[in-house]
Amino acid sequence: MPRLQSKGFATPDVVHTMPKVRFEMVGLDDATIGHCSFEPGWRWSTDMGPAVGTTSCQLRHLGYTISGSMHIVMDDGATLDIGPNAVFEVPPGHDKWVLGEEPWVCVEWGGSARATQAAVADADERTLATVVFTDIVDSTVTLERLGDAAWRALLIAHDARLRNELNVYRGREVKTTGDGFLAIFDSATRAVRCAAAMTRSTRDMDLHIRVGVHTGEVDLSGGDARGLAVHAAARILSLAGPDEVMVSSTTSGLLEGSGLVLEDAGIHALKGISGDRQVFRLVAGQP
Repeated sequence: MPRLQSKGFATPDVVHTMPKVRFEMVGLDDATIGHCSFEPGWRWSTDMGPAVGTTSCQLRHLGYTISGSMHIVMDDGATLDIGPNAVFEVPPGHDKWVLGEEPWVCVEWGGSARATQAAVADADERTLATVVFTDIVDSTVTLERLGDAAWRALLIAHDARLRNELNVYRGREVKTTGDGFLAIFDSATRAVRCAAAMTRSTRDMDLHIRVGVHTGEVDLSGGDARGLAVHAAARILSLAGPDEVMVSSTTSGLLEGSGLVLEDAGIHALKGISGDRQVFRLVAGQP
């Protein structure tokens, strides 16, 4: 039976956060209303797609824009910009990204709000991903040789090149590690191809990196990736030498038909992980 009631988003019933996204939900008996905020730079295909596991958003969205603008591209090529003070409906099968430097803030309701909340919650939990760790070889020696100012400039150039490769191969940057990156991919082949491209790109600037790759389930929460798969990738990274890409047996089994060539790098005990693991080295010169 309908009753007189009110709730505010200052004290929502449910809150979910991901990198560049905050979703708050309140329930009024049989009604559900969601308050969503997407930061500048957010894009569904790169920030949500890898975690959800689909190539486009399969939810219907019905709501009202409070501020900011969102660009929608449907799977059939239709496009729409949704600006402030606009009521919107977006059918399933679309990509979308925030326009400009202002967050897109909107309210969704009904089944649309519940579905969005569920998708954010699922993406904030466990997902299968290929984890890539990179690291500059002998970074301390290089810092001492170059000095602080030149080292900072080199790091900026290094980061820009690795981010460019992540964009090309549709990887998701999780975080930087000072002199390296932690990234995840929804494709093992693209992850290893990206790793190879990274070593070539940095070698061109006379900088040598090493890369470790492993596939497994990861926990995505609070802008970070956690879990045994992440630790395994870090341990595999430690086995690599300059300009080398080391790949776990799990990932290698997913590369059949990719054209990538691996060689056996032996059986290794990975610190903190039970059981010995077979590791493979990407043959130099492969794409």
